[in-house]
Amino acid sequence: MAIAMYQLSVPIFVRHLKGLATCLSKAQALYGEKKYDEQSLLGYRFYPDMFTFAKQIQIATDHARSCAALLSGTEAPKFDDSEKSLAELLARVQKSIDYLNTIKPEQVDGSESKPVTVKMRDRELNFTGVELLLNRSLPNFYFHAATAYDILRHNGVEIGKRDFMGAS
Repeated sequence: MAIAMYQLSVPIFVRHLKGLATCLSKAQALYGEKKYDEQSLLGYRFYPDMFTFAKQIQIATDHARSCAALLSGTEAPKFDDSEKSLAELLARVQKSIDYLNTIKPEQVDGSESKPVTVKMRDRELNFTGVELLLNRSLPNFYFHAATAYDILRHNGVEIGKRDFMGAS
């Protein structure tokens, strides 16, 4: 049985974004209960040349939305990357899920060989749909989501694999 491009993309992004939302909600509860400064978490990074926690969330959501848009031929909503609180990051994740939920299987299925171009600041990258999904979007999405999870764990948020995986 063949697996369709939609099955490999949109539901995967949605499930893991829901997991990310769960992790963010637990961080929000902890930081509220302990009266910790959220800015210390949003600006946290493991090493000086790494992106901050907030940027990890922003990039993970960007990869999910842009991949779905490129595969489906729709326009993804663009966000300003101006979130200044856990609540705003949580809203960004939810808005990304809301957009992904508008994508229908028939918009994505059959996009395996569809030519797609990712526009960067100084260059363009060309892929087929399956190359974009498997070699760029999913790996980048998981990398940034996992790094955000690791930062939360490192900062004392009690989350586990089930939270990250978006388990029901």
